[in-house]
Amino acid sequence: MADDKVRDEAMQIIGMFQILPRLVVFDLDYTLWPFYCECRSKREMPSLYPQAKGIMSGLKEKGIQMAIASRSPTSDIANTFIDKLNIKSLFVAKEIFSSWSHKTEHFQKIHTRTGVPFTDMLFFDDEDRNIKSVSKMGVTSILVGDGVTLGALRQGLTEFSQNHNTIEKNKKVWRNKYSGKAASSETEKD
Repeated sequence: MADDKVRDEAMQIIGMFQILPRLVVFDLDYTLWPFYCECRSKREMPSLYPQAKGIMSGLKEKGIQMAIASRSPTSDIANTFIDKLNIKSLFVAKEIFSSWSHKTEHFQKIHTRTGVPFTDMLFFDDEDRNIKSVSKMGVTSILVGDGVTLGALRQGLTEFSQNHNTIEKNKKVWRNKYSGKAASSETEKD
């Protein structure tokens, strides 16, 4: 029942925004669940943060694709937990591998697999170094403290919308600036 309530609230938050990401990417450890995979056993039954499943359900119902980007050195445990939690079908891409690239490699693979531009992605992670490196790629990235929450979702969608508006304004300025020069130089030739 709690998941349904969170899903409904997530859908209400999502409905407040006209511009939405095409893909939401989640880290696993301390973002979707409250532990490091490598400190657990495959035999254990994992749990998600309280609002995580409802948020993912809301995103799915609104038609927003999801993916995972995790630097876990124990992808076998992570995948076992994803299966046990019955959330595997929610994700169009799962990049779970140890890396020193602060997830830039993960995002390159997600982009290649989905075709979604970085500027159309929203990312949640608990490590500032990942947020900084992925943000430089053009992905709207949100640092979470105690897992993904409705507050983090609202913040993420707000920042995504602001970033999208800034990109569109810059495109318009660029088009006006350069298409005007091209037109005036052709006129001078005649």
